[in-house]
Amino acid sequence: MYELLILARGGVLLTVRALTAGWSRGRLAGCLRREGWQRICRGAWAVPGKEVDWRVRVQALQLLRPELVCSHRTAALLHRIETLEPPGHPAGAELLDFTAPWPAKASHDERIRVHTTVRPAERDRVLRRDLWTTAPARTVADLIRGCRGREEAVVVADSALARRSVAGVRREPLVHHEELATALSARHPGARRARAWLRLAEPASGSPAETVARLRMADAGLFPEPQPALRTARGHVVHPDFLFRAAGLAVEIEGYAFHGTRRAHERDIARFNALQSCPEIRRVLRFTAREVFTHPDRMTATIREALALER
Repeated sequence: MYELLILARGGVLLTVRALTAGWSRGRLAGCLRREGWQRICRGAWAVPGKEVDWRVRVQALQLLRPELVCSHRTAALLHRIETLEPPGHPAGAELLDFTAPWPAKASHDERIRVHTTVRPAERDRVLRRDLWTTAPARTVADLIRGCRGREEAVVVADSALARRSVAGVRREPLVHHEELATALSARHPGARRARAWLRLAEPASGSPAETVARLRMADAGLFPEPQPALRTARGHVVHPDFLFRAAGLAVEIEGYAFHGTRRAHERDIARFNALQSCPEIRRVLRFTAREVFTHPDRMTATIREALALER
């Protein structure tokens, strides 16, 4: 095994490298089978015991085909840009998206989608987590142009523009609004619609559920302040998800990962109590992400009732 480990890069062995090093196909196949190497895709193997996840698949494919650059939903995973996906189903984890110069060789693997570009620009690609991927602005522009609806597009834009925690990692904003506007200025299919959706983006948004809640409230003629800075009775600064200031009504959107641990539960209760101690707050409404996505009319009706009581 030691000879093959030397030929592997980052735990990935290319068949062509072993053959070039003098291994015969028969001897190589027997050694891989006996020692427990794992087939990643045609022509690439993972060292025994290595977890073969989507990142390893991307690594192997880029070693085999250096012209492939991660893009669209796969690039979103690398940049930690959230998309409108159900919990437990990260976008791009199964179907891998790549962009390559035209004409790009088609892939026979149905789990791989190759997009083509006529004039790839060097500034449009970056090295992220040791993998080549489209730059954030290019990634967001590609995603928004390809979105099927408004909510899906604005979730992507909000996520890229915001400072937030994604998958447990705190990150800074990835792009500025001006960068996205420039990236969407070129003539591409879907660009005009994408520019209209970009105008609905809000960098203060804290999660995909908040984005959808904001859009649904706007549809109902409700326009609260997103993430305003308020000071509690003890002088601490808190940011409710939404505030109807005149009515003293705060609206909180609970994410998918509700509590999870005792400490998280305690923090949630402390935040709720802190919000209610702010002079601007007279009432707090809380909605789950599921309610936002599946029963938005119920959410907006409840908010309207609460606002009516404060008149």
